[in-house]
Amino acid sequence: MKIKSIETFSTEFVGFVRVTTEDGQQGWGQVSTYHSDISSLVLHRQVAPYALGTDIHELSALMQLIPEREHKFPGSYLRRAMGGLDTAAWDLYGKLEGKSVCELLGGTPRPIRVYASSMRRDITPRDEADRMVRLRDAHGYDAFKIRVGSEFGHDVDEWPGRTEDVIGTMRSALGDDAVLLADANSCFTVDRAIEVGRMLEDRGFCHYEEPCPYWELEWTREVTRALDIDVTGGEQDCDLATWRRMAAMGVVDVLQPDILYLGGITRTLQVADLALNSGLPCTPHSANLSLVTVFTLHLMGAIPAAGPYVEFSIEGLDYYPWQDGLYEPALVARDGKVAIPDGPGWGVEINPEWLERSRYQVSSLD
Repeated sequence: MKIKSIETFSTEFVGFVRVTTEDGQQGWGQVSTYHSDISSLVLHRQVAPYALGTDIHELSALMQLIPEREHKFPGSYLRRAMGGLDTAAWDLYGKLEGKSVCELLGGTPRPIRVYASSMRRDITPRDEADRMVRLRDAHGYDAFKIRVGSEFGHDVDEWPGRTEDVIGTMRSALGDDAVLLADANSCFTVDRAIEVGRMLEDRGFCHYEEPCPYWELEWTREVTRALDIDVTGGEQDCDLATWRRMAAMGVVDVLQPDILYLGGITRTLQVADLALNSGLPCTPHSANLSLVTVFTLHLMGAIPAAGPYVEFSIEGLDYYPWQDGLYEPALVARDGKVAIPDGPGWGVEINPEWLERSRYQVSSLD
C-alpha cells in the first residue's frame, strides 16, 4: 500500500493532512497548530519526497529516515510537518482495521478525566477563579490549571503581584478538594522559580509546569530537586535525544510531550516508553481543541505510563476563533471527563466547509 498523494488544507492556525494510497485508502491527520501554513509547506518540501511511493506500513522507518535525511534542519517545523503525515497514517490504519487508534494502541475508548486548562493571563485572578467555578458547576471538572508569571518573562509578572494573587484566589474559590496546576511558560530564573514553587506548595498545588526557560535543563533540574511539588515539562522539545537526556538527568517529575510538536504518535510513543522505563508519568500537552486533543485522548486511553488526566482547553471562540467548525463530533466535557471518539481511526470527520475555505496543496506520484 504505497503512498500516492499527500494533500494539505491549511490556514495560519490549522493544517489538515489527507494521505491517499495507490489503492485509494485515505487517512486524515494534522500538522501542528500555529503557522500551520508554514508547516504545510515544509511537509510538501521536506517530508513528502521521502514518503511518496513508500509503503504506508513502513511508518516507523519513515519517521526515523526523514530527520536523518533532513539533518540540517533539526528543529520544530520539520517535526510539526512530520506529525501531519504520521497522524494521517494512524487514521488510515484504524479505518483499515475498523478500530479506533486507541484500540490499535491496546486501549479501550472511554471517557477520560481532564483538567480545565486556562491559556490566559489577561484576566484578573478573581475573574479567573469565578469562571473556573462556573465551569466546575457546568461540566464537573475537579482539576484546573492556571498561568503564573508571564511568558518568557525574565522573572517579571504579567502585572505586579498577579502570581501571588492568582495562587491564593484559586485555592480559596475552589476549595481544598480541587486539584490545582500552574504553568509558568518559561518565566523564571532558578531562585524565583523556587520561590513561586513554594507558594504553590503552601496552597496545595500538585503540578508546576515549565518554570524556567525550557532549554535550560540544568535550571529546571535544580528547581525539581528543591521542591516537593511535581515539576513538569517537555512540550516544546522535539528532539528525542533531548528527551533521553531529560529522563537521565531527572530534569522533571512528569514528561509532557506534545504529539504534534514532537512529530506524531509514532515518536510520542517513544517518549511514553521512556516515561514508563523511567518511572515517570506521561501527561501530554494539548492546549487547544484542534485534532491534537483528539490524538491525545486516544494515546492516553492506551499507554501504561498515562498520567491521571488529559489537558483540555477551556478557551472558546472569543479567544481562539480559529477553532470554529473544524470537525465533528466536537469534544465536550461531562462530569469532568471527555470521551475518546470510538469510531474507526480518530473517530471524527473534518468539516468540508472548513476545507473549502483553506489553502490547498498536493504532492503526488502523478
